[in-house]
Amino acid sequence: MELVEPIRNKKQITALKNYLRGQNLRDYLLFVLGINSGLRISDLLKLTVEDVKLQDRITIREQKTGKMKDFPLSETCKKAIHEYLKTTNLTDGYLFTSRKGKNPITRVQAYRILSEAAKTVGITEPIGTHTLRKTFGYHAYINGTDVTRIQKLLNHSAPNITLSYIGITKEELDNIYISLNL
Repeated sequence: MELVEPIRNKKQITALKNYLRGQNLRDYLLFVLGINSGLRISDLLKLTVEDVKLQDRITIREQKTGKMKDFPLSETCKKAIHEYLKTTNLTDGYLFTSRKGKNPITRVQAYRILSEAAKTVGITEPIGTHTLRKTFGYHAYINGTDVTRIQKLLNHSAPNITLSYIGITKEELDNIYISLNL
């Protein structure tokens, strides 16, 4: 399995959002929810219409850990959910249904969607489904969220695991020394 990275560049995130939104609102919503929630792909794909419709929060039991996860939805997520549900007329069942029926898309299909979209907009770094979760953690960190809080959000056992996971590079840490200049 190839190691994937977060999408560090906000312009690339915007380009990917614009591309996906123009292609398929389901795929756009998958991307938006993924980068704004930090959920694992297995938990994203299991979301139902009932989990998100007219909701301010998502409450689920994580598949991997068995722990409850409860978090508020950002305005970006709410708008994407509303737009998707309005255009699809979905009223129940899985949120990210395949075109063939009522089942959710597979992890492999989600990977293909994200990977192909990233290539199309010129992202050359390895991208996969885990990129969504890593992007969430990376941007939370860059925006000043303490690493121990991100650790808790991602259910990691130690801060150094979180820093490694979200791809904080030595160069980024070195820039702290260079930019501080007290």
